[in-house]
Amino acid sequence: MKARFSIVLVLGLIPLACVAQTAGAPPPGRLLASNCFQCHGTNGNAVSGFESLAGMSADKFAKEMRELKTDDDAGIMKPHAKAYTDAQLREIGRYFASQPRTRADR
Repeated sequence: MKARFSIVLVLGLIPLACVAQTAGAPPPGRLLASNCFQCHGTNGNAVSGFESLAGMSADKFAKEMRELKTDDDAGIMKPHAKAYTDAQLREIGRYFASQPRTRADR
């Protein structure tokens, strides 16, 4: 009887576990974009001295990052840009494009 109850309990909890996993999933691109948050601000809204990425066109973001991959004067941005595939850059760009801009760039 205990084994049967345990099986019913486990089978009953499986759908809840699936809902819990998907309900808390971050928006597409956010985990990849989180590397940018230190300088460009949480959700792409820079606090000081850096360009805000929130609200930037996804195409513009991906294009600029692709250019940084080969720019010898890109400084710290070159290794960051090179760390992502073009598909990942497009996904990050779509994430930032979907974020509302809360601050004007300085």
